[in-house]
Amino acid sequence: MNEYLPVALMFLIAGLIGAVTMVVGGIVRPRKYGKVKNSVYECGMPEFSDARKRYNVRFYIIAMLFVIFDVETVFLFPWAVSFDMIGLYGLIEMILFLVILIFGYFYAWRKGALEWV
Repeated sequence: MNEYLPVALMFLIAGLIGAVTMVVGGIVRPRKYGKVKNSVYECGMPEFSDARKRYNVRFYIIAMLFVIFDVETVFLFPWAVSFDMIGLYGLIEMILFLVILIFGYFYAWRKGALEWV
């Protein structure tokens, strides 16, 4: 039980700091609300069109391709860390993985999915 005491103390102090800052912020902050304060804030500029307009599907396709290729390349880090334990089998598997990833990239490129609007 004694080994958990520092962790419990850390959580208690973190909770107290959070509670104290919320209370002090509530006391100190100004309470003047007006038309400007309640207006929609968009990068410091007044809004000039509706925010719910339609976007081209290509924006979403490029974003999804980025996420897919980015997440797949994250698998390279644990492979590199454990490379000495997995040996030749791991090397062959990673080469196969990268070949499939590169084919997917070239397929998306050939289909025009990477062309900006």
